[in-house]
Amino acid sequence: MFSQTQSPEERLRNLGVEIAAPRQAVGNYVSCVRTGNLIFTSGQGVDQYHGKLGENLTVEDGYAASRQSMINLLTVLKHELGELSKIKRVVKILGMVNSAPHFTEQPKVMNGASDLLVEVLGEKGKHARSAVGLAQLPNNTAIEIEMIVEVEEE
Repeated sequence: MFSQTQSPEERLRNLGVEIAAPRQAVGNYVSCVRTGNLIFTSGQGVDQYHGKLGENLTVEDGYAASRQSMINLLTVLKHELGELSKIKRVVKILGMVNSAPHFTEQPKVMNGASDLLVEVLGEKGKHARSAVGLAQLPNNTAIEIEMIVEVEEE
């Protein structure tokens, strides 16, 4: 249940999520770029789920993987902003799902990320979204998500 009086960090803790250090980049890029009051993140995969949805991973596995990917993205934002309450609005997320050729339930997989955003940010977490299936993702990760967020002016 969403509480206006709690900070996003408190809501995460109530969900059993602790923000740790961001994952290290595996190439020549940065985890996010801020331009004006928008932050564009690099895609975040997961370390816990590997394989293809519809082949050796279920929709439930994918849901959990997308939720973990969003935790990784919130970690990036927390380290960039200092506090998640500076998020004015999640604008858009793009979910790339490592999918078997016949798998068509990418939106159900992405609900893990979307549901978490609304649990943590309330109305500010509601967003536009794309969910696409891809033949392969780096390191055979189950999912990779990137996002665009609007932040409060400084």
